[in-house]
Amino acid sequence: MAKEKTVYTCSECGATSARWLGKCPGCEGWNTLVESVAEATGSTSRNRLASASHVGLAPSQPVLPLSQIEAVDVARHPTGQEELDRVLGGGLVDGGVVLIGGDPGIGKSTLLLQAVDALQRHGHDTLYVSGEESGAQVALRARRLGLVGSQVPVLAEIQLEKILATLAQRQPRVVIIDSIQTLYSAELSSAPGSVAQVRECAAHLTRMAKLTGIAVVLVGHVTKEGALAGPRVLEHMVDTVLYFEGDTHSSFRLIRAIKNRFGAVNEIGVFAMTEKGLRGVSNPSAIFLSQHSEPVPGSCVLVTLEGTRPLLVEVQALVDTGGPSPRRLSVGLERDRLAMLLAVLHRHAGVACLDQDVFVNAVGGVRISEPAADLAVLLAIQSSLRGKPLPRGFMAFGEVGLAGEVRPAPRGQERLREAAKLGFAHAIIPSANAPKKPIAGMTVHAIERVEEAIALVRGL
Repeated sequence: MAKEKTVYTCSECGATSARWLGKCPGCEGWNTLVESVAEATGSTSRNRLASASHVGLAPSQPVLPLSQIEAVDVARHPTGQEELDRVLGGGLVDGGVVLIGGDPGIGKSTLLLQAVDALQRHGHDTLYVSGEESGAQVALRARRLGLVGSQVPVLAEIQLEKILATLAQRQPRVVIIDSIQTLYSAELSSAPGSVAQVRECAAHLTRMAKLTGIAVVLVGHVTKEGALAGPRVLEHMVDTVLYFEGDTHSSFRLIRAIKNRFGAVNEIGVFAMTEKGLRGVSNPSAIFLSQHSEPVPGSCVLVTLEGTRPLLVEVQALVDTGGPSPRRLSVGLERDRLAMLLAVLHRHAGVACLDQDVFVNAVGGVRISEPAADLAVLLAIQSSLRGKPLPRGFMAFGEVGLAGEVRPAPRGQERLREAAKLGFAHAIIPSANAPKKPIAGMTVHAIERVEEAIALVRGL
């Protein structure tokens, strides 16, 4: 029997060390090394694992210049969920490895069971590997989702070698691993879910996918901070990384592509949780817009860009009398950027919030990271401070610089067309995004500085 040894693996970059160090030798992060007990497997055990699973590296190819290598488009398999296919870039790819993470109970297993059932009904051989639930529990969920007569094969197993042997025997087109943290390899003595086990199991499944062309979907747990549990090297090994977002107390869910070798990143899919599972939302802008009977102070609509999709999101601000240490709180937006915008508003537009508490929220639980939200945030704050609502059908977008200038946002014409399609009649945008031709039913105000925007809304 091989001897056991203690190794320390970095949870960020996956670097290993024979002894504990305060600073990782790879990524130089502090206190990131995690202790694990690994078996010193030799070449014999490695060969035994490879032969049992029929997994190895793909045969090497001759070195050729790029001009002589034939580039072919990858074939995609739609999952039956339009919003999921949008995030994936059109569907699953043969040999592609997808990692999907999210909070417990947010709907990862529900969505994947619906997708794999649709694939099976369209003639694709599939396999659902459940490491957290028994086959009876998976069948009970399928019954709740209305998947009557589902023919999806289910394997309740957590040992990697048995799973790989089953895949080699059945050769499915798509396999779901729910979840990667529950698997373990008999070649390692550490517990399932440890850094060594997660990295080793994911590496073997990835090599198997590339060799056989099986599309693999891995379900990953997340930490308290919302990041995927396990080593960061796990995200580097896979082709696509998807995150489930949204409040578990809300019926709406968002899937965001953080990494995608076969499609656009930061693409989002919007779902609604129903009694029959997750259903795609055809008009997601309606989720992020509050239905006020009359315009209210502190509300401004922003047209943000999520991947290739323009979305209308309502930004709400509340300015209230604060104490000696006024608070700045933002939900769905960067807090540090809020403090910077308040300083720009004071310095260049003469609007002071020094003794005021400022709260900013993006409606619907969406997270906005692009700077094009700056102008809408400032106008919402100005509206709340004055106690005067912006006119009905008003929207804005644009990045605000420290010098008070309003910078253009990418794909401004698409944003304007999306707002006009939904009936918005007034827009304040950067002058560089001004349309060359008038937009029917919309009055566009092109500005260059933040004080111009403040003056405009005061006159509306």
